[in-house]
Amino acid sequence: MKQLPQQLPDSPNNRRQQSDGIDRVAKRSPKLPFKQLVYIALGIGIVLLIVTVFRPAPILVDVGTVRRGELQVSVDAEGKTRVRDRFTIAAGTDGHLERILLDEGDIVRAGEIVARIDPLPLNASVEEALARLAEWKAERAGVATQRPKPETLEQARDRIQAAQAKQRLAQARVIQARADLEQAKRDRERSQYLEARGAIPRKDRELAELNEITKAKQLKSDILAANAEASEVKVAQAALAVLQKEQTDPDYLLKVYDARIASTEAELSKLRDEAARTNIYSPASGQVLRIHQKSAQFVTDGTPLLEIGNPKQLELVIDVLSADAMKIKPGNAIAIDLGSEVKPLLAKVRRIEPSAFMKVSALGVEEQRVNIIGDFIDSSASFGDAYRVEVRIVVWEGKNVLKAPLSALFRCQQSDWCAFVVENGRAIRREIAIAHRNEFEAEIRQGLKEGETIILHPTEQIDAGKRVTF
Repeated sequence: MKQLPQQLPDSPNNRRQQSDGIDRVAKRSPKLPFKQLVYIALGIGIVLLIVTVFRPAPILVDVGTVRRGELQVSVDAEGKTRVRDRFTIAAGTDGHLERILLDEGDIVRAGEIVARIDPLPLNASVEEALARLAEWKAERAGVATQRPKPETLEQARDRIQAAQAKQRLAQARVIQARADLEQAKRDRERSQYLEARGAIPRKDRELAELNEITKAKQLKSDILAANAEASEVKVAQAALAVLQKEQTDPDYLLKVYDARIASTEAELSKLRDEAARTNIYSPASGQVLRIHQKSAQFVTDGTPLLEIGNPKQLELVIDVLSADAMKIKPGNAIAIDLGSEVKPLLAKVRRIEPSAFMKVSALGVEEQRVNIIGDFIDSSASFGDAYRVEVRIVVWEGKNVLKAPLSALFRCQQSDWCAFVVENGRAIRREIAIAHRNEFEAEIRQGLKEGETIILHPTEQIDAGKRVTF
């Protein structure tokens, strides 16, 4: 195809053709009045203004960024410092306490007298108990003199033995006398027989009969003597029994006095112990932390007087909710807040007390709380005893964790979390899954990516697909 030559835009022919075209258009288009043109322009402006006014404007929002970094989950609580080895020194007895000359902060050493109780009333009681004890012992000794002497008892036993010996001798004589009487009877019978035969004279028979009568009387006499000796034995035995009863009669009195003496000795021991406790000594070296009773006054046994301890050996006592205590383990890090411009001090959990206690919160709610005991890692020189501290107990810590601000998350169902992501100026709702979280950030398991922009503090005005700006 042959190409035709093109004319330049500014050529005379081109200008003539353009002028002819405009004239033809002007001839074909009817001319509008000026007022009508103005009304049309005003109508178009009003329509544009209405569209502009009623068109939804983008919602102004605050945004954050999903990023990776370190995440710590902590239990925030209040606690106080406490001297680890604290000694509360109390009055050891009732009495009048002398004024304590120590002041709080003074240094004391182990075994040093820190307080005194007037010992005069106790010393008087000791002297009274000693006098009463001496009286009971003297009366007991007097009761002991009422017993028969051992020599008297021995004489009574000897008398019994002598009477028994005489009784045996008398019984032997009775046996001999019976034997002699039997022999005399046989002699008499023989003499009577021989006399009847004429073998012996009458005189021999009479002598035999007389001998028999004599032996019979001798037997009676020996029997009476034996009975008398037996009675003597009984009398001696009865006398010994009387002496033995007299020996045991004072026993009950001795038991009474022994009981009184034992009671007085126990009372005396107690009084001496209380008198020795009128000087109150420090059980350990340390510093006076608090004086409960400084002025002179009457105190009872067990009244706290002062507390001592080493303020350089401090520990932390942090009470937390029992539900939070279940998350805490020995060895967890503790950060002690010293202010926004000061680096927190570090400590660690040493022990979780096994028993909880009831505490009423500032709102009047009863709560079960547990004491957490911690040890300082950094120096505790800036603290004293019973200082209030605000701490964070780290229960979990992660590195390079994908995390998002907690203020961007909201519940979208009973168990799911959601967030609004900004894409092309519009809010897009995402369902997400989180793991660990603290008061400001949460670990993202799924649903968000690193670097995405999310809306903070989403309100009811924000919905999926709405235009937003920030």
